[in-house]
Amino acid sequence: MVGRFLVVASVLSLTVVAPAWAQTVSPRSAVQAPKTAHPEALGQAKNVILFLADAGGVASINAASLLGYGEPLKLHVQGWPNLGLSETSPVDNFVSDSANGMSSIVTGVKTRNGVISQSPAAVRGKTDGAPTKTLLEYAEERGLRTGVVTSEPIADATPAATYAHSNDRGKWGEIFQQAFKPRFGDGVDVLIGAGRDKIGQQLAATGAGFDQLAKAHSRPIYARLEDAPLANTRPVVVSDKIDVRAATLRALDLLKGSPKGYLLVVEWDAHTDDPRKGLQNIVDFDKLIAEVEGRVDLKDTLLLFTADHSFGLQVDGGRRGEPLLEGYDAWKAAGKDDDVVRLKNVMVNRSHTGEEVVALATGAGAQRVRGYFPNTHLFQIMMDAWGWKVDAAN
Repeated sequence: MVGRFLVVASVLSLTVVAPAWAQTVSPRSAVQAPKTAHPEALGQAKNVILFLADAGGVASINAASLLGYGEPLKLHVQGWPNLGLSETSPVDNFVSDSANGMSSIVTGVKTRNGVISQSPAAVRGKTDGAPTKTLLEYAEERGLRTGVVTSEPIADATPAATYAHSNDRGKWGEIFQQAFKPRFGDGVDVLIGAGRDKIGQQLAATGAGFDQLAKAHSRPIYARLEDAPLANTRPVVVSDKIDVRAATLRALDLLKGSPKGYLLVVEWDAHTDDPRKGLQNIVDFDKLIAEVEGRVDLKDTLLLFTADHSFGLQVDGGRRGEPLLEGYDAWKAAGKDDDVVRLKNVMVNRSHTGEEVVALATGAGAQRVRGYFPNTHLFQIMMDAWGWKVDAAN
């Protein structure tokens, strides 16, 4: 009996230990060669760049490749060697909004929808939870330079989660002012986003304004990126509309000279309520990411791409050589605002959804991105890449 048991145990052990070739060869290599060289960078990162496609679920990433190139697996980030699936739910529901989604990524603590970087004790619009320390605050505390760039209003949920704490993502007037009253360091160094009119209105409701804030903190708040002098190394731009590429490259140029390193967070909207706009944003974001990658050293820089939550898009038809979004122009001309967009090959239910989103990485510390995990694990991945410990109070 003992002999038979040892044989069975040996066989079982062989079935669960992957052979050497399976541990070192990516399944992707059987499909196509990598587009760029990705050196194994197991050491400590000096810099981290987080790319956030807001609502950029797995189906949307696939559809963006089909729209942009007529083939799957053609986006630059789809050639990155490290892949995981990030679960996005808040503490009480299955489907996340951007507030919980981004707060979880940058603090390592899941919270409630509508809440910005506060503990789950927060009740939206009613009760504060304890502020949860953000990745940007850790970076500021350690003397790194920091930047946040977004296509969306700079006080909206995703960018706000990096530098502010609030029980209600809608309190833009209060949220924006927190950028000038940091809890750690001197606050975010480069802050560029949209939303000028609405933020201005909410500031006025609190008795403040852009000019008052700028004067009180000796820090101009520009209405356009081109108005910010190149000599200003800590620009704040709140505009009506942002050229994300120009803003990101400006931010990178300003941050990369930091002797202690930097954190740069870039958000680009990927909601597909309007499928062509949303998918084209992903294509354009991907091109920007490739450009940024070409300007950094992956030996000391971690590049991480993910989404705060998924979205209800599916590709359920189509063939090579034909437009993915056939029927889009007719739908757009009809001016319909239905909950469901039904094109020939694509359907969009125009709502957030609860399935996991992709996390892709390359560079220093990227090997930690693998398997299924809660989105809070992305915070730990970035902290580990820097070699930092999480505060016990967090």
